[in-house]
This record gives sequence, structure tokens and C-alpha cells, in this order.
Amino acid sequence: MKELFDLTDKVIVITGGGGTLCSTIARALAKAGAKIAVLSLTKAHAKKVADEIKSSGGQAIAVQCDVLDKKSLENAHKKIISKLGEIDILINGVGGNKIEATTSQDLSFFDLPAEAMRSVFDLNFLSMFLTTQVVAKDMASRGKGVILNISSMSAFRPLTKIAGYSAAKAAVNNFTQWLAVHICQNYSKNIRVNAIAPGFFLTGQNRFLLTNEKTGKLTPRGKTIIEHTPMGRFGQPEDLIGTVRWLLSDAAKFVTGIVVPVDGGFSAFSGV
Repeated sequence: MKELFDLTDKVIVITGGGGTLCSTIARALAKAGAKIAVLSLTKAHAKKVADEIKSSGGQAIAVQCDVLDKKSLENAHKKIISKLGEIDILINGVGGNKIEATTSQDLSFFDLPAEAMRSVFDLNFLSMFLTTQVVAKDMASRGKGVILNISSMSAFRPLTKIAGYSAAKAAVNNFTQWLAVHICQNYSKNIRVNAIAPGFFLTGQNRFLLTNEKTGKLTPRGKTIIEHTPMGRFGQPEDLIGTVRWLLSDAAKFVTGIVVPVDGGFSAFSGV
């Protein structure tokens, strides 16, 4: 079993590595023996995570990178190879929403700016597309590798208010399936492409949408989520680690083109 899940010396690139979820994943994979390249638009965020990994005895580098700029990605790619070696695994973790692309009492659907919608789509989908183009080209040449995309429950059941984010994550699911087939048919049967779809996790981005900033109690939206999550709680970042490690390792070597919910049962519950 240890050999099945072994990630020792695997070079893993994680975009959005400074965020709540991906930083937790980065630290866990480093503890499993992998070499981690933590990518973030903000160098300080990447450096903080990389320093934490190194202080715990792991191997990591921090790489500042704009995942919406192909030249920036190419420069990051060269740096990673020069410092850690050929990339074995890519985790596309960049994502997020913007208040300008979110309906509210002050902003109706009919007034959502196209620029804000495009920005959210670019952040969640185009970033993944461009990063995969740059990193997976070497995987295709070598005939092996693993790609893991971070989707969302809103890809399956679009959430109210966040039209752009839900549509972009649905595109992530679709592209994950398309790319898995395309890679197998055109490049190598030994390159796998999958995704995970986290349910509701408290992060810096959504914490005060789901909990009251002053009291810490659930907001009406937060209460609705908990009521529709059979396990009755928000996810903890550590809840993602087992599923991620499975999908990245040889334990999942016949698994490609799937999106795995990690959601406490949210997607299984009809509300009745």
C-alpha cells in the first residue's frame, strides 16, 4: 500500500499555492516526500508556504508567476526545472470570484459588467488552460505525468449570485474530461487528468459570506449550506489531502477524466 501511494521525489507544481486550500495540500505533499514548487502571483505568499515546508524538513521553492501571462509561465517553468528537475505533477489551484461579478441588492444580473465576468472566467478557466499548455508539453514529450484541477461544487449545482464563478468551474469540469481523452488518444496513455470538486470550505475569500465577522455565527447563507450538507459542517483544508494523494499516485493509475466531489455529502442531498 505504501508503494501505491508513494510520491517520494515527485516534482509537483501547485498554482495558487499561497491560498488556504492549496497551501495545506502543498505542505501535506511535501511531508509525503515530494518536491514542491509553490506558485503565486504574490511572491511573499509563495515564499511563506515554501519556507514553512523547508522549516519542517521538506523541499520547496517559491515562484512568483502570473498564470494569465504565458511568458511568465514559461519563465517559471524554466526556473522550476533548473532547481527541482522535470515536473511530474501539476495541480491547477488558482481560482476565485469577484464582488463585481456577483449579483446583490445593489447589482442585478442585468447590470453585471462583462469585464468582471470575463475576469472571473479567466482566473478560473484560462489560468488552468495556459498553465497546462506550458507544463504538460514536457509531460507529453516524456509520455508520463499527472494533472489535477481544482473545481467546485458550483460546477454541478450553480450557486445563487455567483454566475461567473459557477460557469467557469463548469468549464473546468468539462475541460478536465476533454483533456483526459485528448491526451490519451494523442500523446500518452500514462498521462492522467482529473479534478476534485471541494464543497464548502471556509477560506479568506468566503469566510465573511458564510460567518458573521463580529460574532463568528453563521450567516443565512452559511446556515443554508450546513443544512444541505449531510455531515453538518464546513470542510477543513486537511479533508482534501487523502483524495488528492490518491489521484496523484499510482493508486489511481487507471483513473482519468473524473471529477471527485469532496463535499460532506452536499451533492447527494436533495434537500428533502
